[in-house]
Amino acid sequence: MLILGKYRNALFLILAVLFWAGNYIAGKYVVTELTPLQLTFVRWFIAIFLLLPIAQWRERPDWKQVLIEWKKLLALAILGIIGYNFVLYEALRFTTPLNAALINSINPVTIFLFSSLLLHERISPINILGLLISLTGVLVVLTDGQLQQILRIDYNIGDLLMLIAILSWTFYTLIGRKMHGIPPISALTVSSLFGLILLFPFAMLSGFPPALTNGTWGGILYIALFPSVGSFLLWNMAVLKIQANQAGVYLNLLPVFTAMLSMLTGNTVTFVQIVGGFLVFAGVYLTTQKKANPAAACRDNPMEG
Repeated sequence: MLILGKYRNALFLILAVLFWAGNYIAGKYVVTELTPLQLTFVRWFIAIFLLLPIAQWRERPDWKQVLIEWKKLLALAILGIIGYNFVLYEALRFTTPLNAALINSINPVTIFLFSSLLLHERISPINILGLLISLTGVLVVLTDGQLQQILRIDYNIGDLLMLIAILSWTFYTLIGRKMHGIPPISALTVSSLFGLILLFPFAMLSGFPPALTNGTWGGILYIALFPSVGSFLLWNMAVLKIQANQAGVYLNLLPVFTAMLSMLTGNTVTFVQIVGGFLVFAGVYLTTQKKANPAAACRDNPMEG
C-alpha cells in the first residue's frame, strides 16, 4: 500500500491518458454505426448523469455563481463539447486512430502559438524552433513521409479534419484560461449540459435513438464513462498534488498508448508514423519550455475529449 501511495499520482495520470487513447480506438469503431453527431450527443447524455453528482460531491459549487459565467461556458460547449468531439469522430471515419492521435499531439504547440499571438505571451527562439519541428512532424504524418508532395491536393480528409479539431480545442483552452473561481468539474458539467441542449434537436432529427449492436453500446459506454468522466477526475486529482509541467509530460503517452491499442486490435504502426510522432514530441517539448503555471494546468487539460 505504501508503494501504491508513493506512485498514486503517476498511476492516475497514466490511467487518464490511457482512457483518452481508448477514445480514439472506440470512436473509430462506434462511428461505423453512429453518426459523429449522434455519438457526441449520446456520449455526453450518459456522462452528465455522473458528472452532476460528482461535481456536487467533490466541489459543492455555488451553481448560481457558476452560471454567472454562462456566456463563456456556452462558448466552451460549442468549441469543446460539440466542436472538438464532433470533428474528432468525423475525422475517425476517414483516418486511423494513431494518425489522429499523432496530429492531436501538436495541440500544446497551437495553444502556445495562439496564446502568444492573442494573449501576448512571450515566445523565445527555442520556442520557435520547437514550433517548426512540431509542424514538420505533422507534415510527415499528413504526407505519409513524402514531404516533396506538400502541395498535393489529395490529403486524407480525416487528417485535415484533425487540424480543425485542434484549432477548436485551442480556442476552447484560451477561453478556459479566462475563467476564474469556477471549479473544473462543475464547469465541465454545465458546458456539457449546454452542449446537450444545442445538440438535442439535431440528434432527434437524425433518427435518434438508432438501433445498435451490443458491441457498439459497449463502445459508447466506454467513451461516456472513461474518457468523459474517469480521465477528467483522475487528471484533476493528480494535478492538485504535483506540478503542472510534471503532469504535462504524461500527455506524450497518448500516441504511445494509441499505437499499443491499435496493434492489439490488429492495426499496424508504420515507420513514418514513428518518425512523425518523434518530431512532434521533440517540438512540443521545445515549444512549451517556459515557467509552469500550476493553476492553468487544470484549465488547460487538452484531452477532455
